[in-house]
Amino acid sequence: MKTRDFAYELPDHLIAQTPLKNRLDSKLLVLDKMNGDITHESFKHLDQYLKKGDVLVLNDTEVIPARLIGSKTDTGATIEVLLLHDKGDNIWECLVKKAKKVKVGTVITFSTHLNMECVATFDEGIRHFKLIYQGILYEILDALGEMPLPPYIHEKLEEKDRYQTVYSKHKGSAAAPTAGLHFTKKYLNHLKDLGIEICYVTLHVGLGTFRPVKVDDVKNHKMHEEYFSVSEKTKTIVNQALKEKRRVIPIGTTSLRTLESSVDAAGYLSAKSGVSDLFIYPGFEFKIVSGLITNFHLPESTLLMLVSALASKQYIMNAYQSAIKENYRFFSFGDAMFIQ
Repeated sequence: MKTRDFAYELPDHLIAQTPLKNRLDSKLLVLDKMNGDITHESFKHLDQYLKKGDVLVLNDTEVIPARLIGSKTDTGATIEVLLLHDKGDNIWECLVKKAKKVKVGTVITFSTHLNMECVATFDEGIRHFKLIYQGILYEILDALGEMPLPPYIHEKLEEKDRYQTVYSKHKGSAAAPTAGLHFTKKYLNHLKDLGIEICYVTLHVGLGTFRPVKVDDVKNHKMHEEYFSVSEKTKTIVNQALKEKRRVIPIGTTSLRTLESSVDAAGYLSAKSGVSDLFIYPGFEFKIVSGLITNFHLPESTLLMLVSALASKQYIMNAYQSAIKENYRFFSFGDAMFIQ
């Protein structure tokens, strides 16, 4: 299985640069994973495709203003740092631009309240920094940092909360779980009123989700670890649904990977916390999930490979071509797909 098998051509004008004014106004492509049938809908009509007793699993991570611009204390060179993962004891895993300039012992100054000292170096621009600060870290980041929008977005984000789900709760993500951006609190309550159960997991989106695949053979790609957590409450809800053969539908690939990373020996969900480097591509055997609500993903990405495992690659590629023909908006601020 080759990485190039997951390539497709996308016109630049279909890459969504800004969020829609109203979250529910996105388009929704509904794909039947059994036969490849495609229906074009509005996201606000998602309720017509859900059933009483379905369980939706949402990722309640909160994006932090993780992109920081500082300067080396010795030379004054400008350095851009993206915070990826809190490893404890004020040590953070980071992605650094101009990483060759940053070696062990390099100190970067961001303000009078925040400095970082490099304590370890790794390939592909990864560095570990010890954060030296005064005050409350997340308040400092709110003042200094920028929302870490993907590089294909060139427009300024006018409202920070539009790169945040309405149910975000636990700080720690370097990117939004973008499938959740389509929901409003009112619509989630509407779904609950219809008898649809809603529960939450946490996965702090880091390098594993958006790291490009650089190998020719898909099986040789190594996912980067991301922190996740599944609560006892979510475990109980999901396992009861599995026993009753009701559908478990994650909102977004991060929720899906969290669920499938937490399967016990009997095929049920465990309540646990840890790190996941689970790489899902065609041939993967799903234990928990039966469907997925997601956005449209980059060519040759691990996320496109994941959705191609849930439906067939042929059905997914057909759906993408149909979406392009119908002028769907792609990627983080784009439209949605429901694979059922």
